Amino acid sequence: MTVRVERSMTVSASPERVWDFIADPEQRARPISVVEDWEVESETESTWFLSLPIPFVDRTIRVETEDVERREPEFVRFVGRSKVMKVQGEHELEPTDEGGTRLTNRFIVDGKLPGVERFFKRNLDDEMRNLEQALRDELEVEA
Repeated sequence: MTVRVERSMTVSASPERVWDFIADPEQRARPISVVEDWEVESETESTWFLSLPIPFVDRTIRVETEDVERREPEFVRFVGRSKVMKVQGEHELEPTDEGGTRLTNRFIVDGKLPGVERFFKRNLDDEMRNLEQALRDELEVEA
């Protein structure tokens, strides 16, 4: 079973300011609750270390992530691979008529062990809210 989620938000900041946050692998990793640590190898590559509270996974999961498509300041797509799952994330930025930015986030998680998809199906909405709040905090804008 593959889990897919898409959520959009609008913030009162230019696409360039939103891009500075969302295109940064460290900024994307920091608000995700199951990411215990990360290492940024380059502007487009990083490693996330996840701790998933599911049976059969009693160790930190190493997820190698790479931005596979970048169109500044409008789109970034990354892929993360590990022994227990594959994740794909997309962040699409569109300017609004009011001078802000509409950010659409899409995530696909394909688990390789029992419980991975179920965990993300239950928790992906919360993780998206965490990402949104981190962006708003970084930009110092209200919801």
